Amino acid sequence: MTPWSQLRNRLAAVMLSMAAMQALASAPVQAFTGRLNIEVAGQKRTAIFVEPERLKRSPRTVIIVLHGSNNGSGRRIQTSLGLDDMLHGSGAVVVYPDALDGGWNVTGEAGPDDAAFVRALAARLVADGVADRRKIFLIGASTGGMLALRIGCQSQDYLTGVGALIAGLPAKLLADCKPPPLAFFLMNGTANPLVPYQGGPVKLPGVKEEVASAEATLAPFAAANECSSQRNLKEFPDRDPDDGSRVILERPNGCKRVVELVRIEGGGHTLPGRPARADRGQSVGAQNKDVNVTRLIAEFIRRAER
Repeated sequence: MTPWSQLRNRLAAVMLSMAAMQALASAPVQAFTGRLNIEVAGQKRTAIFVEPERLKRSPRTVIIVLHGSNNGSGRRIQTSLGLDDMLHGSGAVVVYPDALDGGWNVTGEAGPDDAAFVRALAARLVADGVADRRKIFLIGASTGGMLALRIGCQSQDYLTGVGALIAGLPAKLLADCKPPPLAFFLMNGTANPLVPYQGGPVKLPGVKEEVASAEATLAPFAAANECSSQRNLKEFPDRDPDDGSRVILERPNGCKRVVELVRIEGGGHTLPGRPARADRGQSVGAQNKDVNVTRLIAEFIRRAER
């Protein structure tokens, strides 16, 4: 082989290597999915753990997502909510805990200590260098939202923000709800037949509780943030006039941290913009298609991180 041929082959090899590196750099970041196992009060607990695989391993935002009773596992709400895709490229880690036997102990009475489980998960992620202790969020849907609200009321040192979807605070916990200034997000439909917006008995399988109204649930979190009584209202465009519902975002003025109430006029026990699920044959009410709940959550977290 002549020197010219050798040089030409080397140049071709270099160009091929550079092309491969460029293709790798432009390829979408893949997420790593695993399972966390932790023991709390003598019970083995599990959670799904999703993190960006190729990002530098440093403390970052962590979002813990609690499923509802009809989504009786972390895997099911991971699929139905679609948060992993929405946060793609943000660097955030998402954790989906599993309730024992598919249901949460929403009031903290007889049953597993689910609040201790969530705290232990957060502590584990901080100790492992995964979680930025200043950016730990807890989001729950349905009964998971009820548990998230209870934990938010009692949290003093490890959460940055709390969100509850199609949920309300158990009424018996309202008087003792003394949260710190947490970022706060609450969403519910005014025609929710299972977790009533105006408060009252919950009609979910296995849940014998009453919830406070959306306004009463919001009140202690707004007070902790020293919000004023004045609010900014944003009405989203009615993109689907046939869905029987409208979406209004309310933000109290003057809050220390982000506080948001998403009121779905005419909405039911469904997540806007996501596939609707019947709750064991029960009617769940109207499905709003004007907004995407997953996008609203992601935007809330971005605002709360500032």
